[in-house]
Amino acid sequence: MTSGAFGSESVVAGALMAAEIAEQPDVLARLLADGSSASGDIAAALRAKAPRFVLFAARGTSDHAALYAKYLVEVKLGLPAGLASPSTLTAYGARPDLRDVLLVSVSQSGGSPDLVETTQRARECGAVTLAVTNAPESGLAQAAEFHLDVMAGPERAVAATKSYSAELMALWMLIDVVQGGDHRAADGVVEAAAQVVARRGEVAQFASRYRFVDRLIVTARGYSYPTAREAALKLMETTYIAAHSFSGADLLHGPLAMIDSDHPVVAIVPDGVGATAMRPVLERLRERAADVAVFGGAESMALATTGMLLPTVPEELAPMVDIIAMQWLCLEMALARGINPDAPRGLSKVTQTW
Repeated sequence: MTSGAFGSESVVAGALMAAEIAEQPDVLARLLADGSSASGDIAAALRAKAPRFVLFAARGTSDHAALYAKYLVEVKLGLPAGLASPSTLTAYGARPDLRDVLLVSVSQSGGSPDLVETTQRARECGAVTLAVTNAPESGLAQAAEFHLDVMAGPERAVAATKSYSAELMALWMLIDVVQGGDHRAADGVVEAAAQVVARRGEVAQFASRYRFVDRLIVTARGYSYPTAREAALKLMETTYIAAHSFSGADLLHGPLAMIDSDHPVVAIVPDGVGATAMRPVLERLRERAADVAVFGGAESMALATTGMLLPTVPEELAPMVDIIAMQWLCLEMALARGINPDAPRGLSKVTQTW
């Protein structure tokens, strides 16, 4: 209990983050139901402009959504894609030729000054610009030629949860329509997300297992690599653990040397192409007697120390489901360590980068 100017107010640590994690099935369902028209209109406009290259600009959590979309663009649309460096346009004043380029700026708040300026400068340099935000009235939404609303609703927790999965879904829907799809591939995603939301207690067992670690590795490949990066960021943000994310391919190089039985590895491995690519990684980790927790599909569990089977959806859609388990893990580990994830020290909802 805390006492305020108007009396006592009950404050439950992690209540805001928990509530917003639990909202995600509804957010995804709303986006699928109400966002199709906007996705279709923007997709039609983008097809008419026929960009030859896609750049994504983002910060923090939204940077991981952008990385996910980069995979989709390259695999599904066959277009080259990259992650922009906003400081080249803002701090260094570069003015590259961006004709035939689509710049997609992704930001939950739409309030980061450098993303607004990046979008403005890119537009001046000839790029087609699209803002993907949870804030239609934001500066970023106004700066871009097109805006896609992720429809997550107000987000009060400092740690972004529902806005992240909504960004993933909004970006997938747009790219699916550009490719000629009708969103039917996502039919099972809402139910799968609801199943994982209901398994908070199961995830709490992993939090108890790892509550005293000082360093943790998160790894994945393919579509799940952005999930690994987002999970590591959330762990650092909410638990203050030194969490490091690596692509499974990169982990087999220098970082493998720091892995031992005292520093666990969380591997996000839904069934699919990524699981096949992760198999040699899991085999090497097993050779090193590493403590490996696999979150994902059945085909990788035999190589894990422990793990949690997650609902099966198409591999490209698994990040919207699997991240919920990682969010529960972050929340429960924070609580187990005596930390309130709704009030991480030194953090606010919008990061003012320039």
